[in-house]
Amino acid sequence: MIVRDILNESTKALEAVDVPSARLDAEVLLAFCLACDRLEFYKNPDMTASDEQLAAFRKILARRLQWEPVAYITGRKEFWSFALEVNRAVLIPRPDTEIIVEEALNVYRNFNSLPVRILDIGTGSGAIALALALEIKGAKVVATDISAAALKLAQKNAAALGLQDIIDFRQGNLFEPVEGLFDIIVSNPPYIAAGDYEELPPGVRSFEPRKALLAGTSGLEFYEKLIAQSAPYLKKNGWLLLEIGAKQDEGVRCILETSGCYDTIEMRRDYAGLPRVIKARRKVSG
Repeated sequence: MIVRDILNESTKALEAVDVPSARLDAEVLLAFCLACDRLEFYKNPDMTASDEQLAAFRKILARRLQWEPVAYITGRKEFWSFALEVNRAVLIPRPDTEIIVEEALNVYRNFNSLPVRILDIGTGSGAIALALALEIKGAKVVATDISAAALKLAQKNAAALGLQDIIDFRQGNLFEPVEGLFDIIVSNPPYIAAGDYEELPPGVRSFEPRKALLAGTSGLEFYEKLIAQSAPYLKKNGWLLLEIGAKQDEGVRCILETSGCYDTIEMRRDYAGLPRVIKARRKVSG
């Protein structure tokens, strides 16, 4: 069967169930089955798929028609400058999360002492920790998660990038498994309020780990806990960086100010103009 006909047919099927980016999803999934790049479909418009390839494609297309995320179907997701293995034990890394990596690198450039110690709370697939370990040569990185399955996957991703000896993965809740002082603490914690959970897209609500999304009735529960516990683990003038939801900047800023441990609090918007990262500097005293 000719590839362009397969793509036209599958795009219409995905559009019929209101799956966003239907054409892109069809191309990504078909390229996955054909073990080729999507560009091949444009370079070779008369490209064909074998009966076996078509059968495999229709099988995974059926999963996408049920709103299963493409990343879980293919087991891969691009982040920063590398590809991550992902499964349903972890959230799928979003491009917006690259903002916290950018801000951590901006903070690092102002440091005078090496090596830099970095802590990633709730590492999931390892995306943030891996990006920072790749970009900051000689950094000492600790990455934690409460989920053993998430840590197993993060360790596998680290090994694939040759970083297995660079990042120290530890299991536990928040700061329980760590000790010592860090120059930078980063976290993309759960921040969905219980009342907002049912409003999430079905691909998120039905497939991504609930524990990694929900944060109490207000959506601020993990920020409250994390900020309250963070100061003793930060060096003086060290930085805490938190990914936040689009309407949470004032709430998180208030928690930071109330803690009395930070003297500089700044917010960074993502490329859609929405609040995305709050960073705060640890006071020299207090």
